[in-house]
Amino acid sequence: MSTSPAPLLTVRDLRVVIGDSHILHGVDLDVAARGTTALLGRNGAGKTTTVRGILGLVPRTGSVLLSGEETVRLATHSLVRRGIGYAPEDRGVFATLTVAENLRLAERPGAGQPAYDLVHGLFPELRQRARQAAGTLSGGQQQMVAIARTLLNGNRLIIADEPTKGLAPKVVTEVAQVLERAAEAVPVLLVEQNLAVVRRLARHCVVLADGRTAHRGPAAELLADAGAAHRLLGVGRAGHDGAGPSPAGASARPAAHPATRTEEAEV
Repeated sequence: MSTSPAPLLTVRDLRVVIGDSHILHGVDLDVAARGTTALLGRNGAGKTTTVRGILGLVPRTGSVLLSGEETVRLATHSLVRRGIGYAPEDRGVFATLTVAENLRLAERPGAGQPAYDLVHGLFPELRQRARQAAGTLSGGQQQMVAIARTLLNGNRLIIADEPTKGLAPKVVTEVAQVLERAAEAVPVLLVEQNLAVVRRLARHCVVLADGRTAHRGPAAELLADAGAAHRLLGVGRAGHDGAGPSPAGASARPAAHPATRTEEAEV
C-alpha cells in the first residue's frame, strides 16, 4: 500500500501579535513535499502575515517544522540557509541592474555551486536577456527573475506571495507557466487570489478566515464545490462556467467582469 510522503513544512498553532493587533489566532497548514500547495482566503484573512510568520519576519509563536526540524525560534537568515526561498509580492527585482546581475546578487555564499543549469533549463529566456535591465522586462519576465533567484541556491521550498497580483491577463498566463515549471523542481507554497491559476497549479490548498485555518484539503475538490467556494472565498456560481471561478476575495456577483473572464480563460 503506497503512502504519501510526509509534508515538507508543517505549521501548527501559528500566532502573530503586532502591537495591539492579534492578527493570526492559530493557523495550521501543511506544505506537500511535491508540487504546489495554495494558501487562499479573502482579503485580510491573514495570508501574507502567515507567510511572514513562517519566515520569521514578524514575531510569532507556535510550531513551524521544516523537514521535521523546529524553526519557530530561528531568525530569517537561518531559515534562508536551511532552504526556504521567498518571492515577495512586489517581486523585488533591482530595476537598474541586468538580469544577470540580479541573479548574481542572489547567490548565497556557502550554498555550493549556483544552479544556473537548472535556472536556464527552466527559463531559457533569462539567458537570452542576461544583459537586459530588469526594469525593462514584462511583469511575467520579472516574475521569472524572482522565482529564478529562489532556485539558484538549492532551496527545498519556494514561497511565492501573490505572484499574479495586478498583472494583465496575458502576463498572468506567463506567470502561471513560470510557477508550473518551478514546481517541477521544488515544492511551492503559493499565495494566490486568481482561482484559475490555483486550479491549474495546486494539488492541495489551505483556506484562512479571520486569522485561522478554515479549510484544508485537495484544491480540486474545493474549487469544484460551488457552495464551499462561496462560503470560504466569497466567489459565486458565475465562476463555474468554462472560464473558472472569480479571483478569491472578490464578492459574489451574477456575472464576472469581462477582464476577469478573459484572464482566467487564458490561464
